Amino acid sequence: MNFLGEVLHIDLSKKKTWVEEIKKEIWMKFFPSRGLNAKLLWDLTDENTDPLGEANVLIFGTGGFTGSKAPSSGRTTVTFKSPATNMYFKSNVGGEWGAEFKFTGYGYLVFHGKAEKPVYIYIEDDDVYFKDASTVWGKDVRGANRLIRDELGDDSIELATIGPAGENLVRISAIMFSTYSAAARGGGGAVMGSKNLKAIAVKGTKKTELNENKKFNELSVIAKKEIMNDSGFKGLSKYGTSGSVSPLNEIYAWPTRNFQKAYFVDADKISGELLVESGRLKKRVACYSCMIGCHRFTETKGDKYHGFGGGPELETINAFGAGTEVSDIDAIIKANELCNIYGLDTISTGNVIQWAMESYEKGVITKEDTDGIELKFGNSEAMIKMVEKIAYRDGFGDVLAEGVKRAAEKVGKDSRKWAVEGKGLEQSGVDTRVAKGYALAFAVNPRGADHLHTETFAELGLSEEGRQLIKKITKSDKFIEPTSTEKKAEIVRWHEDCYAITDALGFCAFTTTALYGLTPKMMAEMWSVAIGEQVSEEELMKAGRRIVTLEKAYNVRCGATRSDDRLPWRIMNEDAEDRLGEDFMANTQKELDKMLDEYYGLHGWDLKSSWPTRKVLEKLDLDFVIKELEKRNKL
Repeated sequence: MNFLGEVLHIDLSKKKTWVEEIKKEIWMKFFPSRGLNAKLLWDLTDENTDPLGEANVLIFGTGGFTGSKAPSSGRTTVTFKSPATNMYFKSNVGGEWGAEFKFTGYGYLVFHGKAEKPVYIYIEDDDVYFKDASTVWGKDVRGANRLIRDELGDDSIELATIGPAGENLVRISAIMFSTYSAAARGGGGAVMGSKNLKAIAVKGTKKTELNENKKFNELSVIAKKEIMNDSGFKGLSKYGTSGSVSPLNEIYAWPTRNFQKAYFVDADKISGELLVESGRLKKRVACYSCMIGCHRFTETKGDKYHGFGGGPELETINAFGAGTEVSDIDAIIKANELCNIYGLDTISTGNVIQWAMESYEKGVITKEDTDGIELKFGNSEAMIKMVEKIAYRDGFGDVLAEGVKRAAEKVGKDSRKWAVEGKGLEQSGVDTRVAKGYALAFAVNPRGADHLHTETFAELGLSEEGRQLIKKITKSDKFIEPTSTEKKAEIVRWHEDCYAITDALGFCAFTTTALYGLTPKMMAEMWSVAIGEQVSEEELMKAGRRIVTLEKAYNVRCGATRSDDRLPWRIMNEDAEDRLGEDFMANTQKELDKMLDEYYGLHGWDLKSSWPTRKVLEKLDLDFVIKELEKRNKL
């Protein structure tokens, strides 16, 4: 099965490599990319593994269809034990790197150990080179990429690189793929930095079998047409994700002032439409095999801030715009650029700065703590300075570099109440107080409180396709209501199974759970043609459930219980200030418990502990999980 690629293992400590072939029974059970990555992480680490220690592994897995003509299928999943959460983590990224790596003949890359001195790895087809990174260590991502390409004499090489943030083991650091695409969340950059690994350069000349498969290519053309026919396609293509700023703001679901409010009065000044109309958008950028082209390349205007680069995306605009009450789009572009070149997760970085701003205004921290910076909401210069200080762990930036949960624990004084995180991961920019499906999805997400594991965008009812999907899942129109808790377990369960397979096959979530042109039935047809065996839609979704259950079991092995399936204190106890006077909207423990019971019940997990039961693990053919959990009395 050449189109899946082999597993390339690299031991950085011993400068040793070896290749592992994927056995058919493994990829049939776990599926490529996210599924196989989770199995590898389970096998190679455990609850005693230090996320920043040599025993942790860093796994890159390309999607099953990555490198093919399947639309929007150029994705790569990066999996590791997270230094932010101390639990399972997967981060997913687009760009061109995944396809180029697949063209080397490999599909997976597993890093072990730690290099004695900074290195970068160059993979050219079958050959693997350990290269001295002393001249690029300390450089930002943009500069390091330029130097590496010059050294290798090839501008077409694709790179996955860390910046100063990863080198400094910042727990909210990202791995940047050719500068502007990010495997951002969970601190993967710090894991890479802990291994003294600066970059992975790849160059491949081989083709995948799927490029020669006539039937597969015919199905790919059909899938492309269906995606382009979705009502949200044109808007996403024209404005990118930032086109959703205004719609979310209008329904009071746009987190503002560190989730104290849900509506930003200056949203029109930082919207996707503004980027286009003001001329700051210089070009649209598409990932490999994608016709949507939702990525942006923007540049500032005026004299105050000079910056350019990929983005800003919807989440970045929320994190550095509404969340900090900064309405200067040029400041947001600049903050985004710094995160890209320093290698920082924009969601987590903006979130922890918001927390610091609120802490400052409440007198919990002072100018003495913040190195003289007046860290108030709306202060764009302070925001930008703090981004740099976080990347270099400079002064108060060293506290924020630990992430908002640890920062709040260090500062104390009730600041945990406005530290908006779950499982140690800063919450992304969705107000779950008015979107109960998102609330449940964020609570049970094994990686923490965000949307990139189970995207329930359909529950907002913003498109006809989304409304029809909710109707299909729940068998009724009446459940197209985001503020209701009814049927949310069914909605979340469907989306998480679908999302797992979307990741596994290498598709972008915009094809299946944000736009809806690519259905599980279509994915099953394409997978069946690819492997030469019939796989039904039901079997496909069951594989997604197996992946989700394995990820859950990993956290159980690490000590997770039902109490970890929670939401941030603020979200559970306070409504947004600008919604006061209406019905109180917070994610109360009572409603969350109701949804959790229903969700665990659908999975067949134990209601008290949230742990997968023996019966369910046997049904999903996860005997190796049973063996490990039995040893720990977790069955």
